[in-house]
Amino acid sequence: AAATITQRLLSVGKEPHHKREKLRAAIRGAKDLKNAIIFCNRKRDVALLHKSLVSHGFNAAALHGDMDQRSRTIALDSFRNGEVTLLVASDVAARGLDIPAVSHVFNFDVPHHAEDYVHRIGRTGRAGRSGASITLVTPADQKSLAAIEQLMGQSIAWEDGGLESLPAGEE
Repeated sequence: AAATITQRLLSVGKEPHHKREKLRAAIRGAKDLKNAIIFCNRKRDVALLHKSLVSHGFNAAALHGDMDQRSRTIALDSFRNGEVTLLVASDVAARGLDIPAVSHVFNFDVPHHAEDYVHRIGRTGRAGRSGASITLVTPADQKSLAAIEQLMGQSIAWEDGGLESLPAGEE
């Protein structure tokens, strides 16, 4: 991972609405956010999260492998030209797409494969620019997180005290 990327972890409860609430708060509180890609592990979660963000007033588009080419092109173009500031995506957007100048990456889901994390966060911090990556971590994500930290040879800092800081009943 590029040294220009600030990486942080946020602990969240296992309930989907906890994750969505925490993500919305993280987006609102993100420093110098110009645009962001929000990665989900499953296509259906991309659609659900996109709908949720739009209903809460966020300017977002969705991108996943089941979309037809025309819809994908429209979503990508609207993100590239700044019409849309948030792109909710599956790993189809982690590699091979030309998306310059992404200020933030949010991992709504911790990827199952450590290499996918590196590709996801690599969408920001390009060409010497600084970038930020924030990953939402549930108690069930501990193995995947350990694999990511092992692959990168470093631990990632918790923004909020870690999983131990979750209120009782949310772990």
